[in-house]
Amino acid sequence: MFDTAIQTFTSPVVLFFVLGLLAALARSDLAIPEAIAKAMSLYLMAAIGIKGGVAVAKSGIDGTVLSALGAGLLAGFLLPFFAYAVLKTFGKLDRINSGAVAAHYGSISVVTFVTAVEILTGQAREPGGYMVAVMAAMEAPAILSGLLLARGLGSSSEGGQTTGEMFHEVFTNSSIVLLLGAFAIGMIGGPESFAPVSPFFEAGFKGVLCFFLLDMGLIAARRVMDSRSITWRLTAIAIFLPLVNGAVGTLLGHVIGLDAGSAAALGVLCASASYIAVPAAMRLALPEADPGIYLTMSLSITFPFNVLINIGIISAFAAYLAGNGGIAP
Repeated sequence: MFDTAIQTFTSPVVLFFVLGLLAALARSDLAIPEAIAKAMSLYLMAAIGIKGGVAVAKSGIDGTVLSALGAGLLAGFLLPFFAYAVLKTFGKLDRINSGAVAAHYGSISVVTFVTAVEILTGQAREPGGYMVAVMAAMEAPAILSGLLLARGLGSSSEGGQTTGEMFHEVFTNSSIVLLLGAFAIGMIGGPESFAPVSPFFEAGFKGVLCFFLLDMGLIAARRVMDSRSITWRLTAIAIFLPLVNGAVGTLLGHVIGLDAGSAAALGVLCASASYIAVPAAMRLALPEADPGIYLTMSLSITFPFNVLINIGIISAFAAYLAGNGGIAP
């Protein structure tokens, strides 16, 4: 486990994230222009999508892929119920805010997943490409559960937005469209069609991810410094939930027969919290919920915790379950 932790902390993508955190805490004027940050995000979505599609085209769709998809859908729907109970009882949040925050903790963070894949690959535990499809599948069930917990489905939000219109907005979100579209392109084209464009999507991937995480570190630290809505209880929950959810997801992956890397990837997906698609959905469906709570918890506490600590814990746990004691081969 110590070796796994060292590999995680010495990964360039993690160190660039730490650099962003430290720069923001030191009140440096370091910043990534918004247009460049958006371009990097689009590149990462396209790259991870198309590479996942190519991997599935190589391996085909079998029982393992279907089991992973089923596990992801089930986890995405059920995890918010556990989060809701913790937020209501220990976190002392009202029903609306508990439902809104719970939806974030059943959904996923694409950047956390991409970071985990990079770290796991460096540890010789590259997850199966089909995990990209699992990641995409986990978004909607979590939103559904969050709305159900907060107020029930079928009603309009205070802003007049119906549930159907809200889901349309989420499923046409640029990240989801690009991720699923690129996955389909990679799956349809296969390895042969991917070969001519592979230098663009593979050679620059790690460098772009480093700069993107630098920007995320800056944003996360600055939001924490500006937040006035987060109590010590909510801070504890933002660390507790990814620990429990990550362990549950990894164990579930092991039980259904996934390899150590894919089981760890499922654990990371369960441990992560959305800060893009779900906030957009909650803004439409639950405008009365406090963004200062759900955004700060997911982006500024859970995201750094996962990148700096929890990915290493999940990786070691997955390797232990697989029988090699948590040490990378």
